[in-house]
Amino acid sequence: MTEIRTPRLLLRRWTDDDLAPMAEINADPQVMRWIDDGSVLSLDETAEEIERWEDEWDDEGFGLFAVELLASGELAGFAGLSVPGFLPELASEVAVSWRFGTPFWGQGYASEAAHATLEFALQDRNLDRVVSVNRLGNEASENVIRKLGMKPEREVEHPQYGFPLTVHAIDLTEFQA
Repeated sequence: MTEIRTPRLLLRRWTDDDLAPMAEINADPQVMRWIDDGSVLSLDETAEEIERWEDEWDDEGFGLFAVELLASGELAGFAGLSVPGFLPELASEVAVSWRFGTPFWGQGYASEAAHATLEFALQDRNLDRVVSVNRLGNEASENVIRKLGMKPEREVEHPQYGFPLTVHAIDLTEFQA
């Protein structure tokens, strides 16, 4: 089983116990406002998401980790690697992404988990490059992206919803592990 420990977090594969807390995160309009059309997700939709994330682990050898706080065992959200299939021009890329519940915002958890994910991409999965796709205006994620050392590469339009997205990238030979 693939796990990563950081000073405060455990990044691990998904379990049945993660469904309810992840569904709670996905049901929060504040969390979801930057994702797709901003709609919240139901319990069933969250279960489908987790199933897709686990399938990606099986198909690609990487995926989105459940992120658990070491101190409390709480599920804070997710961070990990995925193929951004919703953007055809990035279908051959691997993206780092994250989503955390509002009680876990502003504490550096996203940066800590994303940094560990980039180390995983470089050291365990031997990737040369990783991208991140951020909706224009999402300053909190933009801050995490900057902390990772990723540079803006281009702006694209979301193919379904039409809003602008910024694609950032990092050559992992330049990543400061």
